[in-house]
Amino acid sequence: MKTLFINCAVIALASAVSVYASDQTAMTLQDCMRYAVSNSTKVRIQQAAIGDAQIDRRDAALALFTPQISAQTYAYYNFGRSIDPQTNTYFNTTSFHNNYNMSAGYDLFDGFKAVNNYKISKTGLLIADSQNKQVEADICLAVMEAYYNVVYYTRLCDVYEEQVATAESALKKAQRQEELGQKGHADVIQMEADLADRQYDLTNTRNMYESQRMTLADLMFWPVDEDLVIDTSMPLWQVEPVSTNTVVDYALEHNPAVQIASWQEFNAKRELNTAKWQTLPSVGLYAGWSTSYYTYQGSQTAAFQDQFKNNGGEYVEVSVSIPIFNRLSGLSKISRKRNALQKASAELDQKRRDVESEVRRAIQDRDGAATAYRQAQHKAEVQAEAYALNLKKLEQGLISPLEFQTATGNYLKAQADEMNSLFKYLIKQAVVRYYNGVEYVNQ
Repeated sequence: MKTLFINCAVIALASAVSVYASDQTAMTLQDCMRYAVSNSTKVRIQQAAIGDAQIDRRDAALALFTPQISAQTYAYYNFGRSIDPQTNTYFNTTSFHNNYNMSAGYDLFDGFKAVNNYKISKTGLLIADSQNKQVEADICLAVMEAYYNVVYYTRLCDVYEEQVATAESALKKAQRQEELGQKGHADVIQMEADLADRQYDLTNTRNMYESQRMTLADLMFWPVDEDLVIDTSMPLWQVEPVSTNTVVDYALEHNPAVQIASWQEFNAKRELNTAKWQTLPSVGLYAGWSTSYYTYQGSQTAAFQDQFKNNGGEYVEVSVSIPIFNRLSGLSKISRKRNALQKASAELDQKRRDVESEVRRAIQDRDGAATAYRQAQHKAEVQAEAYALNLKKLEQGLISPLEFQTATGNYLKAQADEMNSLFKYLIKQAVVRYYNGVEYVNQ
């Protein structure tokens, strides 16, 4: 997971007014995730892959349960020497031939190729569906990070706007005190510098807000000509103790990444079995019917309907194909499929190890983020109280503007750290819930 600097919604006071004056309903995090999933091109691509997997399953079922049936007809004129079908002798004349035939065939035994292909196609559909869930989860997590970044910078804008207003008020008061001889010019200059710093920080924060808002809009495929309004209320802080082993066991069984690797190993086993059975003879049953019609220039022939009936014939055929020597291609295919199975087994073991490590790390990161948030919350409360006291001291002339600037910087950092640690915890908590079976959009 990428490092976050998390965030909130309004920008400057003017922009905040324009945003909330809009008739558009503010979108919650779940609304943003659902919108992103429903409009993502990645999801559309994966849905096309699911469509291909459904077609593969249909084709495999038809190959397993139905015969091949074909019909053919052709007609041609023959000029010059030809064979008379009645006397079986050559003669020179122009003739017309028209043939019809229909045939059907079914493989009685093909080394279980059709059976295994049907099972592989069913697993392929499960793989495509799990890949779609994986894509949706990745999109939701990216949207969640961008959403909290927007919320973070919005609330940081509010804090800096408050600081700018306080600095402006303090500067005006100091300028008036300078006129009355109660403050020196150096103190006024220091307050002007402090105001410039706050305005600079506010501008940078607004720029970061705009950048993160654009990132969120891009992830959601939000229309570029419409404003994106999100709900910037602070999420609730809650601790959800979980059993690490329980989450790990659930993830190893239900996580899409593990399921995909497991089904790929299953398909590799089926393909190896198919390759082995292909070394045996194959048996097929075929049947057909055909008829013909012909005429010769200058001779009398039977009518079309009479020839169509009289020239008809049927056949039934049972064929056995025995592979004797195919330049070791069969053995080479078996070796390749065996290697593919070993690779799929190794990838499954690696994926299970990766998911288990990710789960344990996610729980550890979440618990660490919870501890950091508690400390940041306490620090923010202390710094807020200290800031209020230092503000009173500044108004009473008990501390210098430089000392007040230091206190203000500590207060701002504490506020930012508190919001940052809270949103980090919320994201870590969402990841743990996801591994425990709760999809992001349902959290």
